[in-house]
Amino acid sequence: MKNSQGEIIYIGKAKALKNRVTQYFGSGNQHTEKVRQMVRNVEDFDYILCDSEFEAFILENSLIKQNQPKYNILLKDDKGYSYIKITKERWPRISAVKMTDRQNEFIGPFNSGYVVKQTVDEARKIFKIPDCNRDFDKISSPCLNFHIGICDAPCRGKISNEAYIESINSAKEFIKSGDSGSLGLENLEKKMLDAAESLRFEEAARLRDRIKAIKKLRDRQKVVSISHKEQDVIATAFLGERACVEILIFRGFKLTDKKQFFIEGFSDKESLYSEFLPRYYGENEPPQRVLLDVPAENFGVLEQWLSKRAEKKVKLINPKAGDQLKLIEMCLTNAAENLSEKTERTGKEMSALNELQALLGLEKTPRYIEAYDISNTAGSENVAGMVVFKDARPFKAAYKRFKIKGFIGQDDYRSMAEVLDRRFAEYEKGDDDGFSALPDLILLDGAKGQISAVLPILQKHNIDVPVFGMVKDSKHRTRAIATTGGDIAIKSNRRAFTLVTNIQDEVHRFAIGYHKKLQSKSVTGTELLQIEGVGKERAKVLLKHFGSIEKIKKATIKELCAVKGISPKTAENVVKYFGNI
Repeated sequence: MKNSQGEIIYIGKAKALKNRVTQYFGSGNQHTEKVRQMVRNVEDFDYILCDSEFEAFILENSLIKQNQPKYNILLKDDKGYSYIKITKERWPRISAVKMTDRQNEFIGPFNSGYVVKQTVDEARKIFKIPDCNRDFDKISSPCLNFHIGICDAPCRGKISNEAYIESINSAKEFIKSGDSGSLGLENLEKKMLDAAESLRFEEAARLRDRIKAIKKLRDRQKVVSISHKEQDVIATAFLGERACVEILIFRGFKLTDKKQFFIEGFSDKESLYSEFLPRYYGENEPPQRVLLDVPAENFGVLEQWLSKRAEKKVKLINPKAGDQLKLIEMCLTNAAENLSEKTERTGKEMSALNELQALLGLEKTPRYIEAYDISNTAGSENVAGMVVFKDARPFKAAYKRFKIKGFIGQDDYRSMAEVLDRRFAEYEKGDDDGFSALPDLILLDGAKGQISAVLPILQKHNIDVPVFGMVKDSKHRTRAIATTGGDIAIKSNRRAFTLVTNIQDEVHRFAIGYHKKLQSKSVTGTELLQIEGVGKERAKVLLKHFGSIEKIKKATIKELCAVKGISPKTAENVVKYFGNI
C-alpha cells in the first residue's frame, strides 16, 4: 500500500486479496486507530501473485526488510549496549550503566541490560559489596543489607580499605570469568582451608561466605531452568491497542536473557504475532522450541519458515499444563509488569485485565467496564446504579444513577432492561459526555435471566458489546461469571476473580446507597406530612431550607416562620409535633 507520494507504507499477504481489501476499506468495520490512520493515507497499492502461502510469507518478510514500511511492525525494544562500571576512587563502586566515560573502568559492552543488572546484583551479594552512596571514611550505622548478610558495611569502620579493594578485585574477576578460574569452588575451598590452617580465621570466614553465596546462586539458577537445551518463551500483555511482547530466552538449560517490545495498533495476539514473529526471528536465530501464549495451529507456515531459516526443526508450542505452562505464566506476568510501567498501572491490574480477557474469550482487553445493579425494597424506591472501571480502577466521574420509571413494583429483569435501554438511548443522543463512550465489557449483577433481558436492548440499539453476569454464592460473595449458556468458574483465576469481586461489591454499594438515600427522604417526607398544615410542597420547602429532619426537629417557631410559605400557625404545629413546646 502506498501514500500519495508513492511511498510504501504497508506490506502484507493474503490468501484472498479481495477479502483482505474489503476488510480494510469496507464500511462498518471496527479497526484499531493504527489501521484507520493507514487506510486514510492509502492512495494506491500493488500486488504480486505467488504460487503458495509459504512463498508469499518469504516474499512479504523480504520486502518488509527492504522497505521498512511505516505501518508494519518495526522492532524497537529501547535497548542499547550495557556496561558494568567500576569507579576509580578510594572506595570503588560497581554498577550497571548504559554509557561509558574516561574517568572510570568498564567491563563490556553487553547486548543485554538484563544480564548486566543480574550479574552486578550477583557480584554484590557474593562479595558483600555495598550498593549505596555513603562516604565510607565516615563511620555510620549499617543499613538493612548488613543485617541480612549481603553487605560487609564498610560504613561501620571495621573493614579496611585493603580488604574492600580485594573484594572489588574478586568481584571483577568473577564478572569476567563467572565461577571458573581462580574463583572456582574448588579453588575457593582450598584457599579457605589454607586460611584456616594459617589461623587467618576472618579471611577463612569471608571465603566460606562466598562459597555459600555461589552455591546458592547455582541452586537458584536450577529453579529458573528448563528440560530443553534451548527455547524461547513468548507472551503478550495488552492494554487497549498497546501491547508488551515479553521474550524469555533459555540457552544451555538456563534463563540467559529477556527482552520486551512495546507495540501499538493491535487488539489481539494472533494478528500481532503474525507480523511480530517473522520480524523478530528475521533478526535473531530461532531456537528449537518456541512457547506461545496462543494456540500454535494457525502458525504452520511460520513454523515451516523458522525451520528453514534455522536449518533445523523448530516447533511452535502452546503448553496446556505443567512446568511449560508455568513458564508462559511467568512470562505473561513480566509482560504485564513492563506494560504497567509504561501506563502507570500496576502489574496486578494489567494481569487481571488480560486474565479476564482470556477467561471470557474477549477480542480485546476490557479497559472500560460498565457494571449494573438493581436495588429496591419490595418494589418501592426501585433504582439502579452504573459504575465504571477504567483500566481496572473505579472511574467515579462516569458513575450514573437511575430511577426505574417504566413500571411500579419489583421486577429485576424489566428494571435491568429499562436501564440499559435508557443508557444507550443517551449514547445515541450524544448530549451527555458520561454516556459518550461505549464500554468494552458490560457486567450485570445477576445470572442468565438478567443477560437474556438486556440482549434484545443491545440489538435494538445496534450495540455490539459483550455482556456477562456476576453470580454470588449463598454468602453473597462472587462465585462465577454467568453467560447465556451457563456459568464460568472464576475462583481459580485469582487476579480476574479479585477484579470482578471488586466491581460487583462497588456496584452493589453504589446502587444500595442511592436506594437508602431515596428511602430516607421518603420516610422523612411521610413524617412531615403527619403535621397539620404541612403538605408535600411545604415539606419540600422545609427540607430544602434546613437540610435534614433533625434540624427541623430542633428549629424554633421564629426560625420556622423565616421559611417562605410557613405561617406562624404551621410553625407552631411543627414545634408541638416534635415536642419542643
